[in-house]
Amino acid sequence: MMIHSPDMTRWQGRVDAEEGVGGRRWHQIVKPLSPLAGEGSNDGKGIALIGFACDAGVARNHGRTGAKEGPATLRRVLGNMPVRRCTAITDAGDISCTDDALESAQQELSDTVATVLDRGFLPLVMGGGHEIAYGSFGGLAQHLASRVQAPQAPQAPRIGVINLDAHFDLRMAERASSGTPFRQIAEDCERRGWPFHYCCLGISDFANTQALFDRARQLGVRWLRDEEMPPAQLPQVQAFVADFLKDVDHVYFTICLDVLPAAVAPGVSAPAARGVPLEVVEPVLDQIAASGKLRLADVAEFNPGYDIDQRTARVAARLLTRIAEHAGH
Repeated sequence: MMIHSPDMTRWQGRVDAEEGVGGRRWHQIVKPLSPLAGEGSNDGKGIALIGFACDAGVARNHGRTGAKEGPATLRRVLGNMPVRRCTAITDAGDISCTDDALESAQQELSDTVATVLDRGFLPLVMGGGHEIAYGSFGGLAQHLASRVQAPQAPQAPRIGVINLDAHFDLRMAERASSGTPFRQIAEDCERRGWPFHYCCLGISDFANTQALFDRARQLGVRWLRDEEMPPAQLPQVQAFVADFLKDVDHVYFTICLDVLPAAVAPGVSAPAARGVPLEVVEPVLDQIAASGKLRLADVAEFNPGYDIDQRTARVAARLLTRIAEHAGH
């Protein structure tokens, strides 16, 4: 069981004492994840935040590094978020990657996500590069595999991976990176004998090679391009997502912040030339979170070193809070 000791001094913010209970902010209610489950613990209540302080995958992918600072910065912004429907917030600490030990960091993330799921929380993981995805999915797979009944005739869980991203991240490479996680997930599903359900929203024609489009077709990936996702086409986008959701029972939802226009999210590894507007991203998020199938979510590729006026940090915190509000509803 992986339990990390969070640095609770990062949780600071404004205090509006005169406003009473209705004036509370996240930093006033967040609690560290208790080491032990059971009586007196905060099990099964609300969300659990997990930091993945890693950009080894971005470095291997020849991107601009700095995403490992994401979780600490996000906590500072999340601290001032108002408390409304989500009144149970737990901090499960950080997984830190040192000396290019990406694979061990991903395994540690998987173990932590599985533990948090076993204890009844909705894990919200804060990256870190998009190598986060392989660790996050591994935790959900570990959790669900332990719950498959009738070992003599096991039922393969139908997990749907929904990725808001300009990139497929299906690259072939000698070593894992931020460009390989969904190809690794496909291979993991094949080893387990599980179906691979992957939906990628926001794909850029100019950020993916023909080889990646060919691999996506071979793997049965469903996708929409960024130019197919303007606000005027939101009903068609939501119909596309609904069609994907009906074929799965569990959803892992991952948001690569480079899916957003560079003016909205400049603090990422690979800023988007076009991107998908927040006016589309948020309704899609609401749709997924309200489906009753969401088991795990994360945000990836936040790079504070390239942010401007905390634009990306504020957008990432807004998206995480929006998911948490659904969890607390």
